[in-house]
Amino acid sequence: MHFQLTEDQRALRDGTRELLAGRFGRDRLRAAVGDPGLDRALWRELGAAGFFALRLPEEAGGVGLGLPEAVLVHEEAGRALLPGPLVACQLLAGAVDGVASGEKIVGLCEGEREPVLWEHPADCDELILVEGGAGGSAHGAGGETGGETGGARGRTGGAYRSAPDRVACAPFASVDPLTPLAQVTDLPRTEPLTLDVPRLRREATLLTAAQQLGSAARTVEMAVRHAREREQFGAPVGSFQAVKHLCAQMLVRAEMARSAVYAASVTESGLDVTAAKLLADEAAVTNARDCLQVHGGMGFTWEADVHLHLKRAWLRAARWEVAHEAEELLAAGLIA
Repeated sequence: MHFQLTEDQRALRDGTRELLAGRFGRDRLRAAVGDPGLDRALWRELGAAGFFALRLPEEAGGVGLGLPEAVLVHEEAGRALLPGPLVACQLLAGAVDGVASGEKIVGLCEGEREPVLWEHPADCDELILVEGGAGGSAHGAGGETGGETGGARGRTGGAYRSAPDRVACAPFASVDPLTPLAQVTDLPRTEPLTLDVPRLRREATLLTAAQQLGSAARTVEMAVRHAREREQFGAPVGSFQAVKHLCAQMLVRAEMARSAVYAASVTESGLDVTAAKLLADEAAVTNARDCLQVHGGMGFTWEADVHLHLKRAWLRAARWEVAHEAEELLAAGLIA
């Protein structure tokens, strides 16, 4: 079977890339390194463009598109290193008023993971904590690996909403200068939120993988451009076999991740999502490292953007099914 983007999907991808290039270009990216607070005007503009309401039905004021289209816009966001709880806001656009339009920013935390980390705590208007349902992220609608891994709690899970001033936090150093973090030490579970937690976890995993894919593809472009422009010994460094091999391997990793992420968005199978996240994490982290290698000594400098992709990739790799969890789930799926 051959998967190709439709004309509408290509237009959505290109329009998102154009919007982000105009509103969050390199100058704005570098400014955000020193001041990582979210741009509320940009957030509202994303809301007006349908970024958060993309999957809401049209009768509810949404765009009425599906998971494949959500993957495309998150891939572009990852490519641009757009900061903020984008995944949380898209997944919760129908559950929390004001999120779909970009007027509100909502955070999303995993209750079982230690430490419990909250992205952009100073910018969020609400925080949603999800607990349980972790086993469900490995099971699609068909439950192909069975539903008993996490017991009843693992299948259903729970979600709780809270205002920021009711959440007890401690400072937490972030590896990514664009993503401030806080460690949640206590959150009152007094206001439950009705959500399909296993599905939310599964989709959060896939959209995070899409962001990793965007970063992996972008670092391929950065490495190839530098290899063409930088000269040593009277020739572009891209003419040297070792550099060619690095760039080729980067492209292979990115395209393997793309195939996995796009396929998982169509099948919505839990195991496919798990595999997509594993491949996308590897592509994002390893491509950023190889991109740094292609850049040589200047790649290690603060002025180069390579380190921003590497640090964001590290951060995303630690969210929503980390590598060892994904490997265990995939192994269990093989012997089930």
